[in-house]
Amino acid sequence: MAKKRYASSARGSRAAKNAKHIPDSQIDFSDVAESTDAELKRARRVGRPKTGHAKRLIAIRIHPQLLARLRRLAARQEKPYQTLIHELLEKAAKEKVA
Repeated sequence: MAKKRYASSARGSRAAKNAKHIPDSQIDFSDVAESTDAELKRARRVGRPKTGHAKRLIAIRIHPQLLARLRRLAARQEKPYQTLIHELLEKAAKEKVA
């Protein structure tokens, strides 16, 4: 069985750094069909919408056991654990300010 490759893993990062860069001029695009005007008109932006209310990415250190508890709690509530952490922090901050 072949090993899975994850781009976000340390192994994937090392593989990406060691990969040989190929300039666009050396890539053969001959088998890729050109997009029609109708296809280009229907094309939509992929990714998160720019609403002006984007959350900021930060890094924090959390004890592994606490993180495991938060993940279990989030799973019971059927929501992503990062959303749960955000909600808990927001609630705590509102209580302290009020």
